[in-house]
Amino acid sequence: MSDVQSIARQWAGRKGQPSAICIDSRTLQSTPESGARAGYDGAKRRKGSKVHIAVDTLGHLLALTVTRTDQGDREQVAVLAEQVQQVTGGTVELAYVDQGYTGPNAADAAQQHGIRPIHTSR
Repeated sequence: MSDVQSIARQWAGRKGQPSAICIDSRTLQSTPESGARAGYDGAKRRKGSKVHIAVDTLGHLLALTVTRTDQGDREQVAVLAEQVQQVTGGTVELAYVDQGYTGPNAADAAQQHGIRPIHTSR
């Protein structure tokens, strides 16, 4: 985590490094130039790319990965958890996730990096 983010967290009355994160995704509509890079997300009825992000509870970006939309959210938990722990020095213990990031495989992936996922509903 950058020094600026750490200072901003302390200024907001928080510890310098986060202990909790939020994980979510956003589907970005493709263009004709996207070609094979785009996938089809049946749930959102869109062709494009999906951006998976992990932010601290103040909204500071900690990790990001981009996939085709036909790649599941759950498969990205391990990648995001590893990136977050690298950036924060392993201080994160909780991840607030929506239904897209739940399930035994996603929970196991997070827990392998010392993070306990907590399901939130929208």
